[in-house]
Amino acid sequence: MDNKPAIQIKNVRKSFFLPHEKHDTFIEYATNPMRLFRRSGEQYDVLKDIDLEIYPGEFVGIMGRNGSGKSTLLKIMAGIYEPTSGKVKVNGSMVPFLELGVGFNPELTGRENVYLNGIILGMKKNMLKEKYEEIVDFAELEKFMDMPLKNFSSGMQVRLAFSIAIMADADIYILDEVLAVGDVAFQEKCFDIFRKYKSDGKTVILVTHSPGSVKQFCDRAVFLKDGVLHYYNTIDEVTQAYING
Repeated sequence: MDNKPAIQIKNVRKSFFLPHEKHDTFIEYATNPMRLFRRSGEQYDVLKDIDLEIYPGEFVGIMGRNGSGKSTLLKIMAGIYEPTSGKVKVNGSMVPFLELGVGFNPELTGRENVYLNGIILGMKKNMLKEKYEEIVDFAELEKFMDMPLKNFSSGMQVRLAFSIAIMADADIYILDEVLAVGDVAFQEKCFDIFRKYKSDGKTVILVTHSPGSVKQFCDRAVFLKDGVLHYYNTIDEVTQAYING
């Protein structure tokens, strides 16, 4: 294992401004126009002084209840959010499986969206041509690819997006709740992808609510609660902390 972290997170904090709900009337604004420039609210710390190092070839699980800050942490790793304070350093190419299907155009066909989404993910058009049948086969959508995407169910769209994303070659993969994609049979295909990433020595960060998946795939895991990262000696301790809430 390389001594240089694939992802290094140091003292990261992320805050958002939460406005207080207030219903002022037009007359109140007209008599006191400075109300327009005053915002009432408070800062909310979604993440609090996060320190985490993930090394090349590690398969790391992140567990936590809804609202614990998991997705925010992943978006900071992926460069979608800037931390309010602290530093994040990424060594290597990255593919984030966060908001699958971002960039899809509902008016275009499934076929056209394969190329559109693949190019957004940094893939070359020739590579997408070579991988097109493999993408469609994995998504199990052969009969639907010439339909407008707006006629796809939400599940079909996510399956297509996932099938495109797994074709992107990278050093680091960030997977956010991808096990919610599709039915049981499709989820087993996702497991096969996890096994391939693991055998290929890829660096993987997996956010999931499934203790079984963490135990099956992860080398280590951490527990995020109320924006604070908690470390434990074993994966069993992490999953138990998650179960206990």
